Amino acid sequence: METIYREFLSSARAEFERYRGLGEAAMAQLSDAELYLQPGPGDNSMATIVNHLAGNMLSRWTNFLVEDGEKTWRNREAEFREPPGDREQLLQHWEAGWECLFRALETLREADPTTKVLIRAQPHSIPQAVHRQLAHYASHVGQMVYLAKHLKGEHWMYLSIAPGQSEAFNRQLFGKGPKQA
Repeated sequence: METIYREFLSSARAEFERYRGLGEAAMAQLSDAELYLQPGPGDNSMATIVNHLAGNMLSRWTNFLVEDGEKTWRNREAEFREPPGDREQLLQHWEAGWECLFRALETLREADPTTKVLIRAQPHSIPQAVHRQLAHYASHVGQMVYLAKHLKGEHWMYLSIAPGQSEAFNRQLFGKGPKQA
């Protein structure tokens, strides 16, 4: 059980890091103005999504094992109204959220995986809580990538295999094209 738990935590960390990288690569393609651009009325800008993710991470992962993940000091509604004013502040907030998450994951190596933690007063095992947050962050990073791709149009630099490039990718990866049926 201990080995499986450690493998789970290692795998979860790798996935969190992968999504962090995708979010950062999407942000890097945008100008400062594009980070704050709302595509339409009621839509979130990239800065708003980043601000929400960072706020969620700080709330969920601060004192993860002993406090409810929804902290009294968090103002979730403000995350959608008041993103930090410039790229540097936004990236500092983003970084603070990820640092909090990764510090908390390190503390879980010695924790009993059946320990119950609270998120909005709902009990979760540690693996359930980690999965919940991983899914949440993945959905928002997907929004970030989609929004950046939309804003960049033909200037978008793909973060995965570009359309029409699967066969070339497979040849490079496997040394040959796809197998014939």
